[in-house]
Amino acid sequence: MQDLLSNIRQCTICEKHLPSGPRPIVSAHPKVKIVIIGQAPGTKVHKTGIPWDDASGKQLRNWLGVTDAVFYDETKIAIMPMGFCYPGKGKSGDLPPRPECAQQWHKPLLEHLPNVELILLIGMYAQNYYLKNKAKNTLTETVANFKAYLPKYLPLPHPSPRNRFWLTKNPWFEIEVLPELRSRVQELI
Repeated sequence: MQDLLSNIRQCTICEKHLPSGPRPIVSAHPKVKIVIIGQAPGTKVHKTGIPWDDASGKQLRNWLGVTDAVFYDETKIAIMPMGFCYPGKGKSGDLPPRPECAQQWHKPLLEHLPNVELILLIGMYAQNYYLKNKAKNTLTETVANFKAYLPKYLPLPHPSPRNRFWLTKNPWFEIEVLPELRSRVQELI
């Protein structure tokens, strides 16, 4: 496991596409039961090297109902984004995660995590990759049908402050999804 994590952290397979250069962000341990698969690190996380070290991460920890200490305990929660490095800025936010990362590293990493019972799929990139043809047409539909993917997967929207409008428009998320999410997380940590 340590060799694999070391190889991931030294990865440069998409270096030519990364305006800020490679800085793969990953956290995992063979004992872990929960995996968070998000999109890709943002600029702040790229600078600090600490996963979810931004406003989105604060919101995510709130959704999970966990402290920073629990969230960053690699024996409790693994963090492996679809793209391990910051992909750069696009016209309306960050660019999509680089596809090379998931293709190269997700399967071997998950093979080293034999105790995983819950994978949180944050955003459409993770949901489409893992749910494939079982994902609905929109993120909203996929998240609304979260029970269909349990117990292995639980799809979530991105916890970005930019998604305030989505959260306001979809109050069922806080009423139905968050209690289930918190309950499952508490069972597994």
